[in-house]
Amino acid sequence: MAGHSKWSNIKHKKAREDRRKGKIFGKFSRKIISAARRGGGDPDKNIELNNIIERARDQDMPKDSIERAIKRGTGDLPGVEYEDAVYEGYGPGGIAIIVDVTTDNKNRSIAQIRKIFDEHNGNVGARGCVSYLFERKGYLTLPLESCDELQLFELVVEAGADDLKKVDEDDQFEIYTSVENFSAVKQTLLDNDLQPQMATIARLPKTTVQVDERTTRQVLRLLEELDDHQDVQEVDSNLEIVEQPAAVD
Repeated sequence: MAGHSKWSNIKHKKAREDRRKGKIFGKFSRKIISAARRGGGDPDKNIELNNIIERARDQDMPKDSIERAIKRGTGDLPGVEYEDAVYEGYGPGGIAIIVDVTTDNKNRSIAQIRKIFDEHNGNVGARGCVSYLFERKGYLTLPLESCDELQLFELVVEAGADDLKKVDEDDQFEIYTSVENFSAVKQTLLDNDLQPQMATIARLPKTTVQVDERTTRQVLRLLEELDDHQDVQEVDSNLEIVEQPAAVD
């Protein structure tokens, strides 16, 4: 999972900008609609929906917008029907990439996603070609100055966390949990006046791949353009960013 935090931090900063533009709320609405349609509109009975709502709230999505999206998903309000899709492929240097999409037109989405890969020297592969390289985990971060490492370790492990890592170069603690224990660990932090900088369910690489700086720039351009697509909810890769490259053109 090394290197994941750097791409996560890039996405976290980008999400703040997207929030200012209103883009991120549209993406969350689609995801909420899809989750509510599949598992019902009660977050207490629909873990997937609950996790998405928590992430939306962390980004300050208005309560009434969340409620409208849930009602559209359950059919209580009219709206477009969305469905989820997952596309897998390779970027420059053979970097594995997985793209989560929520769309009202799969044919349009795959054509546009394929074009983005092609334009950045990548290619969309067959289903399952890279998914075995990743696992779904809860992922939370805290600034190093927020607490003592030993006390934090005892706190989160007792709450059900799988691991805690101190990442000096990023000035943060990284906490990893199972999907099932994510909410309990997050709530434990909040109950102890510890506000996570980031708290999400993420697809994390089991191992990461290093490439040279030029290839890293190419991969980041691909990842950022994919992340900008209106249908894309999440972009994950096994790229290990050894040294943060200069700003992407």
